[in-house]
Amino acid sequence: MFKTVIAATAVSALALSAQAQAQSADERGFYLEGGYQYLNTEPEGAEEGVDTDAIGARAGYQFNNIFSIEGELASGVDDGEFDYNVDEDEFDLDDNNDGDFEDTIAAAGDIELNYLVGIYGKAQVPLTERLNAYARAGYAYIDIDADVQTPGGTTLTTLSDSEDGPAIGAGLSYDLTDNWYLKGDYTYYSFDDADTDGVMIGAGYKF
Repeated sequence: MFKTVIAATAVSALALSAQAQAQSADERGFYLEGGYQYLNTEPEGAEEGVDTDAIGARAGYQFNNIFSIEGELASGVDDGEFDYNVDEDEFDLDDNNDGDFEDTIAAAGDIELNYLVGIYGKAQVPLTERLNAYARAGYAYIDIDADVQTPGGTTLTTLSDSEDGPAIGAGLSYDLTDNWYLKGDYTYYSFDDADTDGVMIGAGYKF
């Protein structure tokens, strides 16, 4: 909730600042972006998050030199691995075959990102002639697969899960030409059972 309030305030301030600086609204049209996306997913109750690499793409329409709306799609290219301590008695499992169920074993798991999609409103303001700052807020949906295996090779759980929730973020873009630009941003995804932080670095093209 705290992050949502901060982001909403930032978007409002950014929009007001842009309105104060902009004398015209002559930039409009479609744009495409693509690049590398890093995601860190922390399930509810976990001590640390799971890192996942992805390829991200965005498509949007800029209504003027301040406001635009964009859609996002990301797909994982590398599974995230995590450790998971398992009490044998909890699972009625004698994984090391020592005749009792009182051991704690170090299981391991991985998370596969199938896809992440979202829709956002975006506001930007120029910092210099080529450098722009922007903030965005919207709603996202994530779909993942996960499994946990013991050292003895026993699969404790395999699951597919999907979550949705609000997303907020901010970033910078740098114009290389009138059409091409570089960009990098951070997005916080507030899903129901897993908070996710995302960083995207890439390039874009304005039509």
